[in-house]
Amino acid sequence: MNRPALLDFDTALSQLLALAEPSDTRETLPTMDALDRVLAADQVSALDVPPMDNAQMDGWAVRVADLAGGQALPVSQRIPAGASPTALAPGSVARIFTGATVPPGADAVVMQEQAIPEGERVRFETVPPVGEWIRRTGEDIRRGAIVLAAGTRLTPQALGLAASVGLAALPVRPRLRVACFFTGDELAMPGEPLPPGAIYNSNRFVLGALLRRLGCEVIDLGIVPDTLEATRAALRDAARDADLIVTSGGMSVGEEDHVRPALQAEGELRTWQIAIKPGKPLAWGRVRRDAGHAHFIGLPGNPVSSFVTFLLFVRPFLLRLQGAVDVAPRALPMRADFDWPTPDRRREFLRARMNDSGGLDLFPNQGSAVMTSTVWADGLIDTPPSQPIRRGDTVRFLPYGGLM
Repeated sequence: MNRPALLDFDTALSQLLALAEPSDTRETLPTMDALDRVLAADQVSALDVPPMDNAQMDGWAVRVADLAGGQALPVSQRIPAGASPTALAPGSVARIFTGATVPPGADAVVMQEQAIPEGERVRFETVPPVGEWIRRTGEDIRRGAIVLAAGTRLTPQALGLAASVGLAALPVRPRLRVACFFTGDELAMPGEPLPPGAIYNSNRFVLGALLRRLGCEVIDLGIVPDTLEATRAALRDAARDADLIVTSGGMSVGEEDHVRPALQAEGELRTWQIAIKPGKPLAWGRVRRDAGHAHFIGLPGNPVSSFVTFLLFVRPFLLRLQGAVDVAPRALPMRADFDWPTPDRRREFLRARMNDSGGLDLFPNQGSAVMTSTVWADGLIDTPPSQPIRRGDTVRFLPYGGLM
């Protein structure tokens, strides 16, 4: 039987992302509760930030011209943060604290370490330049500026930015509902006896946790028996309420691999062979339901393959389905402190971690069932097909932080 050529990684990802059409629906959440959600509309600042000229340091607000003579100057007022100062009298200085409003007439702040108090007066060791240690009005954000663009995934710092311009609530895309199930009569759950030939189902824990970390509502359908009928029934059940169905296992061509024929019977299979390692048996498509369809992505059963293909394919698809604009992970150019002399013909994603000398170490066993490699590593090296790596070469490193 002639099999179709393996689809290269970039083409596969591009085709998958083209299927992700975000919903037009939105909901409004308190800013405090919007972490990791995707913003549904541009957010515009209604004020300047900072809203007034303010001091960057504890010290003294001065008129620079008054310091030319070197004489000690009287203290005319004290300005803590939150106070409304009066205009600075000529020939005087004001005691001022970090974040406090700079009084009208003052044109610099001298840090307290550069001043010599003399009773009710203060002498200065140096004459500062105009504007020193003053944050100007609107220096960070101008009124009317877009502070967060639609499609932004809301990080903790993004929530802080929204709060800094007074946004108490944000319009966001709804949470995605993702159904998942796992095929294999050999699978058992931790806490159960482990019969001969059985293994514990680690993928259920990994994929569920990754989905929750991405802000999804998880519909866990558990372990499905290795029959075509049971697999078809699981797809129908999952499609009723889910935006996306994710499965693990059963995607190959063996007699006990039923996900692919079940998907073809219940919907549409787009592709199922990708030229990557680990993770060649990857599929996507959709499952019919009464109104429309649910998206489907089938991951390999080997735990490393399942983990890696989730990061490379499912994560960007979910983000795009939520309306996120930036879904590509950031690759860092880093030095390889190892040799990889016998590369695969497929594009490889090697488990590695950063070392104390600024390079990358490689986990010694890159097998697709070696789950310890995923915990030991802190990212993946993206290696082109058939390209060996020599110690000292620069490689593309994808940190886990940008993949989760």
